[in-house]
Amino acid sequence: MKTSKKAARVADPQWERRVRESFGRQGLMRYLGAELAGLRAGECEIRVIYREELTQQHGYFHGGVTAAIADSASGYAAYTLMPTGYSVLAVEYKINFVAPAQGEMLAARARVVRSGKTLTICAADVFAVKDGAETVCATALSTIMAMAGKPDSRDGRNG
Repeated sequence: MKTSKKAARVADPQWERRVRESFGRQGLMRYLGAELAGLRAGECEIRVIYREELTQQHGYFHGGVTAAIADSASGYAAYTLMPTGYSVLAVEYKINFVAPAQGEMLAARARVVRSGKTLTICAADVFAVKDGAETVCATALSTIMAMAGKPDSRDGRNG
């Protein structure tokens, strides 16, 4: 993962454990076979290995898979900067598909662009990896809302 020019401000020293536990509770990411491949303060990388069930009619990764990992990577990039007792929720995102998602793997790399008190803006690029070469296949911009006092799990735990 590329490091940002300005160091992100971490509000919770246990952010990495909290993020990894939350990712482990994501049913869709589990279903897709996604892995949390990289994690730094203000950054997240999620990868998915090619499976026939994740494709569209031409054999490319489906746009829904591409969008899902861009969305989750952005949310977790934002979540790395949240204080204890907070959770996050995407309130808007836009994705542009710029090339066919063709390859053995997809990798979504998200980073926080601006972190505010309530809203965090994230950008994500999704790369199709084929024969070791990466091609940008999508780019996304997301707005993530910080939710104070809202548990990050169904059972009321917050990390």
